[in-house]
Amino acid sequence: MKRTSARTLKIPKELLEDPQLGKMIAQHGSLDLGSWGRSKKPFESLVRSIVHQQVSGKAAASILKKFVAQFETRFPTPHDVLVISTKKLRRAGLSTQKTTYIKDLALKFTDGTLSPRKFSKMSNEELTEHLTAVKGVGVWTAQMFLIFTLKRPDILPTLDLGIRKGFQVAYRLKELPTHEEMEKRARMWRKHATVASLYLWRIADQHKK
Repeated sequence: MKRTSARTLKIPKELLEDPQLGKMIAQHGSLDLGSWGRSKKPFESLVRSIVHQQVSGKAAASILKKFVAQFETRFPTPHDVLVISTKKLRRAGLSTQKTTYIKDLALKFTDGTLSPRKFSKMSNEELTEHLTAVKGVGVWTAQMFLIFTLKRPDILPTLDLGIRKGFQVAYRLKELPTHEEMEKRARMWRKHATVASLYLWRIADQHKK
């Protein structure tokens, strides 16, 4: 197994003690943190999530580059997004719907509807409800925010196809599991679900090859 460092992720023993998932995790060793280890500001993170919805990673990257270019190559603040014209945002390749979502997000950050200072005091459930009040932010997007921006340790995004596929491969299931089945299998390591999720995504990706 690889040695951990500031760039790799320590594997909780509860995950390794899982007879099926633990075996596959041990084979992968400690994961490089990659982008998960680099924090982004809440507004930036949510904008990126909205841009990535229903498009390929390559297309999203292109749109984000053009989006940032509208603001002189720096990622905009909520105020910047509010004052720029919709026409300029559309030039970046954003759909009318996504432009509306990002404008609404900026407004809610500006008027205090969303307050990052309060996030640390909110439970996962409270924060999910809080974030999904924004147009274009659903439960999946909120869960990605909890994992990749806030680094909450116990997030299991059972709506995610990659997570479901990872479960199917790791536990040798004939079909993709339901939410209830995944929660049942996760009981012994549930408090470390975020780390498990990172491995489940890796397992699903490896299975494609």
